Amino acid sequence: MFFGPEFANEQIRKELELNKLTYKYYDNIEEIAAKLLAQNKIIGWFQGRMEWGPRALGNRSILASPLDKNMKDMVNICVKNREEFRPFAPAVLEEEMKKYFKIDYLSPYMLFVCDVKKEARPLLPAITHIDGTARVQTVNKEVNPRFWKVIKEFGKITGIPVLLNTSFNVRGEPIVCNPKDAIRCFYSTGLDYLIMGNYLLSKK
Repeated sequence: MFFGPEFANEQIRKELELNKLTYKYYDNIEEIAAKLLAQNKIIGWFQGRMEWGPRALGNRSILASPLDKNMKDMVNICVKNREEFRPFAPAVLEEEMKKYFKIDYLSPYMLFVCDVKKEARPLLPAITHIDGTARVQTVNKEVNPRFWKVIKEFGKITGIPVLLNTSFNVRGEPIVCNPKDAIRCFYSTGLDYLIMGNYLLSKK
């Protein structure tokens, strides 16, 4: 599903410098992202080739913690500007999916709805819909190693390898495609951080 355009670190850096933005480079960007997410920060995540299809699958995504019951409203109000009743989807490590969801099949394209296990619902309030379901994305280490590692590192910190994953855009606009799109969306919304390639931007 990753058939769209890709932008190397060098291309990203040139766009950042063209816009005279302050940034930091990290070799361990996945660990940095996981730590910020565990602190309830909302991140614009821009990596590799853009997804082809109706869903953001970890390359042009807005990521947040699913553990805070207020996070759904925070993302809706501060970033997405969409109706409050609409649910957000979880991205879970493929090997951990049955621990949290009643699902017997892989769901790499975020197209299937299943029940969140009753014991997991209090742990995952931001991605559990009012009827106890979720539209799950199962993440494979070989298919998307960088996104897989972010979820893995988040799991090491929190004990739960699940993230809230929604498309990197606001209502009425397409998913961001290039670094310029991502920068514009970052500074025009309530996102806390933007990560593109190995570069981290904040608003502080």
